[in-house]
Amino acid sequence: MKTTGLLIPAFSTRRPGDLGIGDTLAVREWIDWAADHHLGFLQLLPINENGTDESPYSGISSIALDPIYLAFEPDMVPYITRSEIEAARASLGPRLNDSVIDYPAVRAMKSHLLEISFARFHGKPDPALDADFKAFQKRSAAWLPDYCLFKLLIEIHGAHLTWDEWPVESQSVDGAHALVASLRADNPAHIISRLDGFAYAQWLCFRQWLDLRAHADRRGVKLMGDLPIGVSFHSADVFFNRAGFHTDWFGGTPPEGYSAENPFIHEWGQNWGIPLYNWDAMAESGFAWWRERLTRLTEIFGMFRLDHILGFYRIYGFPWHPSKNLEFLGLDRYAAEKLTDGRAPQWFSHPDDTHEHKAVNRANGDFRLRAILDAAGDAEVIAEDLGWVPEYVRPHLDELGISGYRIPHWDAYADGSPVMGDVFPENSFAAYSTHDHNSLCATWDNYRKTILLQKANPTEQGHWVAEGAAHALRLLAGFSGIPIPPDNAWPTYSDAIHWRLIKSLLESNSRYAVLMVTDLFELKDRINTPGTSGEGNWRLRLNISDHQLAERGRILSTLIRLTGR
Repeated sequence: MKTTGLLIPAFSTRRPGDLGIGDTLAVREWIDWAADHHLGFLQLLPINENGTDESPYSGISSIALDPIYLAFEPDMVPYITRSEIEAARASLGPRLNDSVIDYPAVRAMKSHLLEISFARFHGKPDPALDADFKAFQKRSAAWLPDYCLFKLLIEIHGAHLTWDEWPVESQSVDGAHALVASLRADNPAHIISRLDGFAYAQWLCFRQWLDLRAHADRRGVKLMGDLPIGVSFHSADVFFNRAGFHTDWFGGTPPEGYSAENPFIHEWGQNWGIPLYNWDAMAESGFAWWRERLTRLTEIFGMFRLDHILGFYRIYGFPWHPSKNLEFLGLDRYAAEKLTDGRAPQWFSHPDDTHEHKAVNRANGDFRLRAILDAAGDAEVIAEDLGWVPEYVRPHLDELGISGYRIPHWDAYADGSPVMGDVFPENSFAAYSTHDHNSLCATWDNYRKTILLQKANPTEQGHWVAEGAAHALRLLAGFSGIPIPPDNAWPTYSDAIHWRLIKSLLESNSRYAVLMVTDLFELKDRINTPGTSGEGNWRLRLNISDHQLAERGRILSTLIRLTGR
């Protein structure tokens, strides 16, 4: 059955009474909006606890949830009063109305409220809540103690996640356990309280998200999660399970073309800083780490996206952490190898350069993905299969029943004509953008401006960029039946273009059609710009009026009905 979804980051949601960032109650309101307007699913970004860069793709745990998404209401976080919540809101002042999230302020304020709640719980726990907390600890024994210990070590070492820079005695698992055992012997009450406090926050997180899953199920809306291809080097997973990772190789992508925003990407590619998996070691354990990770993920999400699924077949690796990227800028391969003991970025296990290598990569992907599917159970799996896709990948994904992406302005035949929606595979996921791209209206207008700029100031490089922009607009127009103007005189984005593009996506043969929230509401804000860091990424707070919600929802609901979704 065809279904429609909305991609919206949890952090971008907003509700009256929130504390400067989206929370589970705000997501609940979007579930209700989706149900009221006949959408079948709500797609979120990863909700695991972020690292210091606040990217949802560099969490400090593959399982632990981020307490920043907790909704602080007296009936949802025990032992907190309404006056304490209002005082916390007042401390944020005008930042509550900002269009960007002030992560340090929000984290500090929510951590303070959590400390109050836990202190009261720890001092005199309610018997029913205490029993539920203990049951959660028992149920989470495979991951929770390591996570809590890792959090304690971060606290001991001055809030630094960089465990490879901690004192030597803390850098090994045995050394870390010995240190904490020593501290516990000296002050058992304090250490036990700190460890339990970290577990308490996770208990509250899972309670709220599992309640949210139950509400979504009741409303007939599926929650769609996101499983990042890797985990941060500075995570509890890598610290305690180093045998499962190659900690001296970091995953990414090779250079794919010119990047004005980031010369390193142009020269070397994207270095994500995720340690490569030791697949052999993981297989020997029966993929125990993956199974636990997916068990917890699918408790909350009935469907999920496998990020960079191409990495399950083969992945591009860098022999240096991205913190050292600038050292390699401007170097040729020979000069780079002098800094890396003769190692250079390469494909693992093989490039797709021969029939034999392709066969090995496909076999590896098959083995790994079947283990993932087995662990995922009944959850629906979507593949983020964008970029340069080897010819064997999509037929194999279809064989496994995994839906891959179809993005209209990237799909073309050899002659440059668009692949129309009625020939999209049924087992596919149609979208105009992901969180890493411009919204639909920004894409259209940016392409148009690129063409106009080349007309006004012709350059050789600008010619090729403008031709690429014109080609993408021709694909969008052809896909949606918009007349192609003569001489590339493209019109500005309009409501007529907007709804025609959306209707065409919904009319496609794809089982899933998803709109990014910024697509639907014609916002030019970006969620993330790959290869960059700073305040422009992962900080968007939506400010959508009730009128906009009702009006856009009404039109979208009508199109969903007309297109049989």
